Amino acid sequence: MQPIRVTYNQTCELLSISRDALRLLVQQDPTFPRPIKYGNNRQSPVYFDYADLLEWHQKQKAIYAVVGA
Repeated sequence: MQPIRVTYNQTCELLSISRDALRLLVQQDPTFPRPIKYGNNRQSPVYFDYADLLEWHQKQKAIYAVVGA
């Protein structure tokens, strides 16, 4: 069974990038899934939708396959 949401750290692990790289990806790539913050406090947990991450990754693979061909 696939998770519905993943934490910020789990997203970093899935993409094999650092927290800073993920932060920059969220800021600079408008196609990257937006984080979901649960709560209004600064320390509220942040999650990403797992299905959205997979869809984004598939699109990135398709783009790089076309560019690399």
